[in-house]
Amino acid sequence: MNEMGAALLSLQVMSDPGELLNMALNAGAVAPEAAVLLAMLGTLLVDLAGEQAAARWAPPICYLGLSSALLLLAMQWNTPLQSSFLGSFLADNLAIAFRAVIALSTLLSLLISWRYAEQSGSPVGEYAAILLAATLGAMLLCGSTDLVSVFVSLETLSVASYLLAGYMKRDARSSEAALKYLLVGSAAAAVFLYGSSLLYGFSGTTNLEGIGNSLVNSPSPLAALALVFVLATVAFKIAAVPFHQWTPDVYEGSPTPVVAFLSVGSKAAGFALAVRILVGCFSAFDAQWKLLFTVLALLSMTLGNVVALAQTSMKRMLAYSSIGQAGFVMIGLVCGTEDGFAAMVLYMAAYLFMNLGAFACIILFSIRTGSDRISDYAGLYKKDPLITLGLSLCLLSLGGIPPMLGFFGKIYLFFAGWADHQYLLVVVGLVTSVISIYYYISVIKMMVVKEPQEASEVVKNYPLVQWKTIGLPPLRIALIACVLVTAVGGILSNPLFQWANSTVAGTPLLQEAIALGSQQSLG
Repeated sequence: MNEMGAALLSLQVMSDPGELLNMALNAGAVAPEAAVLLAMLGTLLVDLAGEQAAARWAPPICYLGLSSALLLLAMQWNTPLQSSFLGSFLADNLAIAFRAVIALSTLLSLLISWRYAEQSGSPVGEYAAILLAATLGAMLLCGSTDLVSVFVSLETLSVASYLLAGYMKRDARSSEAALKYLLVGSAAAAVFLYGSSLLYGFSGTTNLEGIGNSLVNSPSPLAALALVFVLATVAFKIAAVPFHQWTPDVYEGSPTPVVAFLSVGSKAAGFALAVRILVGCFSAFDAQWKLLFTVLALLSMTLGNVVALAQTSMKRMLAYSSIGQAGFVMIGLVCGTEDGFAAMVLYMAAYLFMNLGAFACIILFSIRTGSDRISDYAGLYKKDPLITLGLSLCLLSLGGIPPMLGFFGKIYLFFAGWADHQYLLVVVGLVTSVISIYYYISVIKMMVVKEPQEASEVVKNYPLVQWKTIGLPPLRIALIACVLVTAVGGILSNPLFQWANSTVAGTPLLQEAIALGSQQSLG
């Protein structure tokens, strides 16, 4: 049979080689990734011309590549499904939505990176190229439907992230962060490969849909072991407890713009991977993986928000905050309903703006003071109203205070969980949201309520900043954009709700999972 199949394939190639090429690589499906790849190659080429040429040309090349990718993604929206790489990549609405979140997070991260990289003396061209490589891996991961393409995409993202974490070579903390990230990430990759080998062993295919069909027809104890291994890798990428150990140290030691990307872009890719593998491949173990994810969500919401109370570093506090935020997003995944999936997509989009807005403020403060301590923000409102206002609004949104965008995102998640009878998750989510409001507001109190005589020494020596004299245009643009969307997006959130619902409606994988869940609940 194999010889006959090979003969038929060779006849097809001889008769119509263009058909085979079209089946192997559908350029339209991966056109956004191609734009990012061309931008990455362009930054590498201008970097060869010298640091001055890279500093001048790398930013516009990156802007052009990422803007083109976003435009191409918008053109793919609600179009017939397109697959590429012999069916190992699928451009459905779910992949398009998460790829858009990743591309936009990279664009905003680059806007807040240039001045930081210039001040630290880091080569701009190399930094931009590595960040675009991580973006390319993350975007491909969102649409990967084969174990091989998943692993290649995952490692492209991971290796680039290790390099970014240790990019400040003269900073010992950055090198330590990269080493810890590399060791834990390598272990996670090895665990994923072991789980993948088990899946391939009893299914005979690397295609996720084929593996899912094999598990439905003949579930095996080895498949349950493979589920544990794969779930461990997913939990590592989204920084869920107890696979979160790398997060605080990596966030604290890595360059702040890198942390901004990892907190949004890498996490979005991790949730896209979770949906692809758990929903699409392990439907036969639906109850089991949902139970495991329920435990991970409870642990993440509790530990992330409780430990954040004791932090004295802004980046470390936001690291534990991101762990708690991952727990909130997992509520939508555990529900497995239309509202649950839509709430998950909506909250990731909201998290993009409010978290990157907070990091933009932290970078601005760090550039002017060199400090990351929460206590050094005391009395800042007198010297820098832009940072104070922007950081306050973003932190209030992260805490879920109305009418911010984060409030509507959390309400949608809790509503979906309550409708699906996930009462424990919703109650723990509400309690830990209240806890998170305490440490978010404590930062705002530090900036706003402190009397002038109680201001920190850093703020006392801080140059008085007026709105008209605020420099750093790209960083200012990113900050204002994120703060505006965070503040106004909650009031005008209907387009975002429609976009999230359209994402679910245009993804056959999610529709099948929703239909299966409805049948099981009726049965």
